[in-house]
Amino acid sequence: MAAVDAYAFVFVAGLITALATGIGALPFFFFETISDRGNVALWGFASGIMLSASLFGLVQEGLAEGTPVEIGVGMLAGVALVVVAHDVLLDAEVDPREYAEADFKKLILILGVLTVHSFPEGIAVGVSFADLGLAGGTTLFGFTVPLLAVFMTVAISIHNVPEGTAISIPLRSMGVSKWKMVWWSVFSSLPQPIGAVIAFAFVRYARAFLPYGFGFAAGAMIYLVLTEFVPEALETGEDLPRGGKPVLVGGIALGVALMIPLAYL
Repeated sequence: MAAVDAYAFVFVAGLITALATGIGALPFFFFETISDRGNVALWGFASGIMLSASLFGLVQEGLAEGTPVEIGVGMLAGVALVVVAHDVLLDAEVDPREYAEADFKKLILILGVLTVHSFPEGIAVGVSFADLGLAGGTTLFGFTVPLLAVFMTVAISIHNVPEGTAISIPLRSMGVSKWKMVWWSVFSSLPQPIGAVIAFAFVRYARAFLPYGFGFAAGAMIYLVLTEFVPEALETGEDLPRGGKPVLVGGIALGVALMIPLAYL
């Protein structure tokens, strides 16, 4: 049984990834706008990081714990969760412009949509901490932390920065203050520490399901990249040469190039 301080440690790791989203608003302290080209590149960069974290982190670790079939079943379950959650929310799309003006009912809807989008990332962090306290990791603040957990926390944190920028762009256009943009960016990722703790608790108590947990987190994140991040980038870059595809591919390549070395440290 994991001690309370272990759950607190995992929660803090998830909170770090959420706080990283606020960094995405910081460029607006120095620049008025970010070009479509830059925005597409950021979406590509985030997509490359997520794909790398899923394939070279979660799937690879899952295969070390279980069979390809178990990983595949977990991935299908992760995709199914996102699809069903979208259906339950009636495919609601919440514009960040609505954050600052939301009434209670709208806020509940926003929280639901944000949970669908960021909860899988929290699950990925939580699952990666399954071996917290066991031999084979690195020592941090008195805990033996799995290297996969370090990798996933770093990966999700870096990925969240462009998300924070994307959230801040429409807020900036409506004159929301800079510090409020930081807050709303962080707010968008608050489900992550909660998801991290829930996933950590589950895999610690049900080790037999660990391969499924790795697959679940990977499937949900890959699905989000393919159905949310890439389409968003292509929509933003439709007025760029060749629809912004070269910029998107370049951003993805940069994200992959950054994360692959970290996966093998």
